[in-house]
Amino acid sequence: MIAFLPLCCHPNPKKVLIVGGGDGGVSREVVKHPLVEEVYQVEIDDRVIELSKKYLPTMACGFNDKKLNLVVGDGFEYMRTNQRKFDVIITDSSDPIGPAISLFQEDYYKLMKNSLREGGIICSQGGSFWLDYTYIKKQMLNCSIHFPRVAYAVTSVPSYPCGQIGFVIGCLDKSSDFKDPVTKFSSSEIDAMNLKYYSSKIHSSAFTLPRWIEKNFYENENPI
Repeated sequence: MIAFLPLCCHPNPKKVLIVGGGDGGVSREVVKHPLVEEVYQVEIDDRVIELSKKYLPTMACGFNDKKLNLVVGDGFEYMRTNQRKFDVIITDSSDPIGPAISLFQEDYYKLMKNSLREGGIICSQGGSFWLDYTYIKKQMLNCSIHFPRVAYAVTSVPSYPCGQIGFVIGCLDKSSDFKDPVTKFSSSEIDAMNLKYYSSKIHSSAFTLPRWIEKNFYENENPI
């Protein structure tokens, strides 16, 4: 979901940047999208990559695709030196504790904006509203400083606390309708890509939130 939600909202996601995601799972999914031509992944910890290849081979297989260019380094520095280059930027990070907290702050959203081409889209791990909805709202406000269109989407992840996790998504195109994917795949196409969870229906439903969360996140703002 962290891969296909932003990819299917973009009309032509040719060039994608992944920040983090050292287990290889996000890259495994991103390269499946037929419109994606190049994927650049920046992971700061080479040990994570090494151990994922050894112990999580079904996820780390994403590192083997010819579309992928893997860089061991600092995502901040990489984006500072690669501006206006990407159609989609995906941040697959841990929770906002310790060093990862910098990936949830306003200056990070500014950095991502500057690395995007016109109409670009970002998608970041957003935590669960059951755990701390006020922090998610702060993330969305930080994102909205630089992106005219911002939304929060949810998905089920049994291994994550509460069994649910979300994503903060921003787009430079203010007319973008996140609920309605630009690219829709047939059942046969989904099966051919081995997508076990994502579908166009799941995509749209991901943006339908409980009423109390919708009011907290979008009160006095334009609906998604």
